Amino acid sequence: MGIFVGGESMIVVMEPRASREQIDAVVKKIQDAGLGTHLSVGVERTVIGVVGDSHTKELLRQSLEATAGVERVVPILQPFKLVSREFKPENTVVDVQGVRFGDGTLAVIAGPCSVEGLDQIVNTAKAVKAAGAVMLRGGAFKPRTSPYSFQGLEEEGLRYLAEARKQTGLPVVTEAMDAYQLQLVTKYADMIQIGARNMQNYTLLREAGRAKFPVLIKRGPSATIQELLLATEYVMNEGNYQVVLCERGIRGFDNYTRYLLDLSAVPVLKELSHLPVIIDPSQGTGKRKYVSPMSRAAVAAGADGLIVEVHPDPEKARSDGPQQLTPEHFRTLMAELDPLTKALGRRVQAPILTR
Repeated sequence: MGIFVGGESMIVVMEPRASREQIDAVVKKIQDAGLGTHLSVGVERTVIGVVGDSHTKELLRQSLEATAGVERVVPILQPFKLVSREFKPENTVVDVQGVRFGDGTLAVIAGPCSVEGLDQIVNTAKAVKAAGAVMLRGGAFKPRTSPYSFQGLEEEGLRYLAEARKQTGLPVVTEAMDAYQLQLVTKYADMIQIGARNMQNYTLLREAGRAKFPVLIKRGPSATIQELLLATEYVMNEGNYQVVLCERGIRGFDNYTRYLLDLSAVPVLKELSHLPVIIDPSQGTGKRKYVSPMSRAAVAAGADGLIVEVHPDPEKARSDGPQQLTPEHFRTLMAELDPLTKALGRRVQAPILTR
């Protein structure tokens, strides 16, 4: 797999009616120059990313501009390439077993911070689906600050998530922290979560890219937006374009909330990248009383979805109880989101009835 190298790379924008033969001819010319390609096939036109490094790149650029079917050759100045709007002007829609991120609707993921037992996860899944959630979340592997804190049920937890999916039809997203866990997650779940603590685990990011499985990448608590996009580039450079970005709060200097939920990241990411963007108001605030107002604000900011923590009895939760909603609170939140999305010309995505 080739990679973009250096400060400047380029993309070849084909004409709207360019033929398959013309596209293939451009790809061959790039490959003959010792460079690689990434194709982005849009509704109206195809964009070809030129990857690698070559001292003849300027001569190649001039040759490509004169090639039949080429509309223009555009330099990419951003350090992130495949993630950028320059590479793919149209919004990417990521489909996870029928749940669509980035198509204009609001997709809501919900479930407990940690899978604690079969009844807990199945009952929660049924409750959040009844309220309108379209995906189930739940941690089987839990990265904790203290080694003495609950670390998750591991593969047993994944089996419980799979059973909850079987009973409700909700696709599952859950976190993997290393290559072995990632293999288990792809066996039992529908989407890999790269958590905030592993956002810059580059080996894991490459493995997630090679898995060719939908990936949810959470922004690290001290990460810049550029660092988040460069982390995502690791996944996409392995040929996996099924990526959803998640803002879940960064470190601030106040202690009234757990993190500083950076909602400005939504329009910034949407300007810089073609990928869907969702918000985690539970991790972002750390307090359940702030989850609903920040969820509404996220929708107003243009987020493509929410990932919300819901537990049947938060006071007894084995992790992050203070930020988890009860099923009743979650129903109220979903009822609040419906008129808001309609006022914005959008709608809340409905759960899939059958799988």
